[in-house]
Amino acid sequence: MSPQPQAAVGAPLTRVDGRLKVTGQATYAADHHPEGVVHAVVVDSPVARGRITSVDTSAAEAEPGVLRVIHHGNAPTLPYGPNPGSLNLPGARLRVFQDDQVRFHGQPVAVVVATTLESAQHAATLVKFDVTAETPTTDLTDAPAPGTPTTYTRGDAESALQSSPVRLEMTYRPARTHHNAMELHTTVAQWEGDRLTLWDKTQWVQSPRAELAANFGIPAQNIRVISPYVGGAFGNAARAWPHITIAALAARLTGRPVKLTLSREQLYYGVGYRPAYEYRIRLGSDRGGRLTAMTHDLRAETSRYETFAERGVLAPGQMLYTTPHVSQTYRTVPLDVNTPTPMRGPGYSTAAFAIESAMDELAHELGIDPLELRRRNEPETDQAADRPFSTRRLRECYTVGARTFGWSRRNPRPRSTRDGDWLIGTGMATALYDTLRAPAQARVRLDADGTALVESATSDMGPGTYTSMTQVAADALGLAVRNVTFRLGDTAFPPAPVHGGSLTMASVGSTVQDGCDRLRLQAITLAVEDEDSPLYGADAADVVVRGGRLHLKDTPARGETYRRLLARNDRDSLDALGSYTPAQSRSSMYAYGAVFAEVAVDARLGMVRVRRMLGVFDAGRIISPELADSQAIGAMVGGIGAALLEHTVTDHRDGRIVNADLADYLVPVNADTRDLKALYLDGRDDEANPVGVKGLGEVVLVGVAPAIANAVFHATGRRVRDLPITAESLL
Repeated sequence: MSPQPQAAVGAPLTRVDGRLKVTGQATYAADHHPEGVVHAVVVDSPVARGRITSVDTSAAEAEPGVLRVIHHGNAPTLPYGPNPGSLNLPGARLRVFQDDQVRFHGQPVAVVVATTLESAQHAATLVKFDVTAETPTTDLTDAPAPGTPTTYTRGDAESALQSSPVRLEMTYRPARTHHNAMELHTTVAQWEGDRLTLWDKTQWVQSPRAELAANFGIPAQNIRVISPYVGGAFGNAARAWPHITIAALAARLTGRPVKLTLSREQLYYGVGYRPAYEYRIRLGSDRGGRLTAMTHDLRAETSRYETFAERGVLAPGQMLYTTPHVSQTYRTVPLDVNTPTPMRGPGYSTAAFAIESAMDELAHELGIDPLELRRRNEPETDQAADRPFSTRRLRECYTVGARTFGWSRRNPRPRSTRDGDWLIGTGMATALYDTLRAPAQARVRLDADGTALVESATSDMGPGTYTSMTQVAADALGLAVRNVTFRLGDTAFPPAPVHGGSLTMASVGSTVQDGCDRLRLQAITLAVEDEDSPLYGADAADVVVRGGRLHLKDTPARGETYRRLLARNDRDSLDALGSYTPAQSRSSMYAYGAVFAEVAVDARLGMVRVRRMLGVFDAGRIISPELADSQAIGAMVGGIGAALLEHTVTDHRDGRIVNADLADYLVPVNADTRDLKALYLDGRDDEANPVGVKGLGEVVLVGVAPAIANAVFHATGRRVRDLPITAESLL
């Protein structure tokens, strides 16, 4: 087939759903109000470990409007069968109201259902519990790590270290951080007989469907999950959390539709978070800065009832730099906390902070430019997988970034540059994230009026799935963007993978491309076989479609529109089902980036300000420059938070999070962000997937925190190995 003209992909289009969002017409989970809806409020455990000995609900039940108070003493036994659609973490997921055990502070121990939200909120404060409390263990630094660790070995790292001319040893401690998206987690549950409809905040509509089917012992096809809009998530809506089961249970027991919204404080206990780590690195090199060996010893927090481990945290240490001898040990530490979950750049961002800080420390030790040190250790192949890279243009990212940022003007001596009371420093770091792909399907329909509808059960938590899929479909069908509608977020649509891990464009984009290609070929075949068509008898391979008109590539005057073709053939529509299944690759596939940062540190007060930041990324084909910038700049803002502000603080006496709100859990605001810029290398990775993308949403965060940390060292001469970097750590 002749290649289709590309008019939408690569164009700087505004979001197709933008007007709906800014005018308040986009319907989020909490915006759904089924007739007769009532409200549920979760009651949380005030202790982190123990057993509930008695429950007094009399005062709560006496309040006007209260319908039910449900807890472990009166809740029905739920099947809680196996859930193959979950994250499949080792252990047993939390089973709400099924026993008297308290596993973490803030655990749901009851739910109040009332006719108004205010009644439910007040009654929830009246539920009383007697609890036999035990001393919790919530501090990663003081807890043992039992069990067998995950390990990786290449060569003989211990011997190589001992014989290395240069040896360094460091321990880095990135703090626990929470996602804190704008939209609170909300679930609206409505039963009709044995069928359940759920309006939910989720990054994967199949996840709550599978979870509730397993928990209630009903067929998955009896459950419909609807989630057309998500107000941010960054990973914490990728799995089904206990409040979803609570909402469905409350709706079943009351016989009414139930709306349950977690409070901002409850988000710190009710959904996951990025776990805290202790990451110890020992590295060796020769005097020229070429790495000889590196060991990585990691400890990360998890809950006692499930074991959460980040697969991506080990990958950078295995393949980012040429290192003949590598040893890794990764231990999870069970604590009396709720279960962690992926957060943007999961695993890779934690590893990058440690590894990229260590590389900066090595550069300083040897007196080598940090950028040059990375160039000297750039591998030709993936040493861990023993495979070539599909594409790896990291050297080009370094070159473009250094030139654009003005890296050559840098005085390498720490604490050498001042601007009045401010110490000025620059730093850089490498970013990477693997190119993930998963099976997906999409349904495509071309109507007789020349407009198209494309549907897939994917999600859009902010990166712009509506827009990017519309762009791919528009070019594949030869239609204007305004004539294509993409719909998502409904289990009634063809299945799609979780919206995370930078795999949506690669997976869903590929299936949209396939479905639209199939439909366009249908239309072309119909035309060339239709004696009344101007294209009758033409070679289908020579026909392209532009602006809704089919024509010969080299003879544009010979052709006709979709509308005319369908009308003449008495067709209301043409339909196709697109599918995508990733092919086994013989190459190592990653997206890469180089992040540069300039900071100013108040010499007297220790306050850090990011003055400017640049990221240059090798992410394959860029479908939408506008959306790419939104992703990259947003990630830089998030990285500023991780580097300088965000830190979940736990009172280890009782397991309570003391800053569980947006007043005390600090996130970047406009005053913290300025002069953020991203560039993207022109190209594509056709080995990765049919649309040529490598994934962008994760990689753009990965290198931000270490670039800032390295810049802070350059400004002050003080190396801070804990995140966030606070004023206290610099005074």
